[in-house]
Amino acid sequence: MPYFTTKDECKIFYRTHGIDTSDRVVILLNGTTQTTLYWGAHAPAFSKQFGLVCYDARAQGQSGLGDEPITLKLHVADLKELCAHLGIDSAHLVGLSHGARLALALAKDSPEMVDRLVLCSLGAKTSYRSQAAVRSWIKILQLSGLEAMAWAALPTVFGSNFLRHHHKAMEMIVAAVAKRNNANALIAQLEAILRYPAPDRMPDGYNRPTLVLSGSEDALVSPADAGLLADFCNARYEELTGIGHSIPAEAPRVFERRVLEFLTEKPGGEK
Repeated sequence: MPYFTTKDECKIFYRTHGIDTSDRVVILLNGTTQTTLYWGAHAPAFSKQFGLVCYDARAQGQSGLGDEPITLKLHVADLKELCAHLGIDSAHLVGLSHGARLALALAKDSPEMVDRLVLCSLGAKTSYRSQAAVRSWIKILQLSGLEAMAWAALPTVFGSNFLRHHHKAMEMIVAAVAKRNNANALIAQLEAILRYPAPDRMPDGYNRPTLVLSGSEDALVSPADAGLLADFCNARYEELTGIGHSIPAEAPRVFERRVLEFLTEKPGGEK
């Protein structure tokens, strides 16, 4: 299986689809409890037009935890090392939740590495609700383990429409989260997230085309905070009705259509 090793000897797992560094590349960035498998259903749509990279960030899935304390800066360094390992100078970044926070941090740190930016389920403020949710997940992990934490997270990370139409699949979803994650690594990641600074305005002169997507039923990110983030990035903003925090899973065709339309637009918004 494809791994690369970071400078601090942490093994990072990744997958690629049709990578040719002379063509445009999309990097899909996971949410906190997700792995590369989360993007499997979307790979065919994206790989028709782009080279595709997805990876398990440090402390996710099949990647290691490493010995360094987890920080947002360390995640950015890992992503930059992965791009160097694959010979990618710049790419479109499509991030969900924690992946969106990472994409935003890379764009701020090294804008020359970003072609276009798509930020899903991320706001400009760290709400008390989201902080309480993360703290509760840490406590549940410590007391009862991964399966209990996954059950507790369901009504927070999915909207009511998804929960209603997929109620019979909840046990499978929980089992997948428990199987694909390590409790100690996830605790370390969640504790690090609590220390992240809230997103700030992009520097003057930042001009990377950016799209912000949020769900109207997102319990962790309010539309107002997502809209404020779009203002900070001089971005296009769209609120998706009836969708919660997990946009690609809840509305896969809508997600693919909106993102691919954005990524393939000509400068000035022409298709």
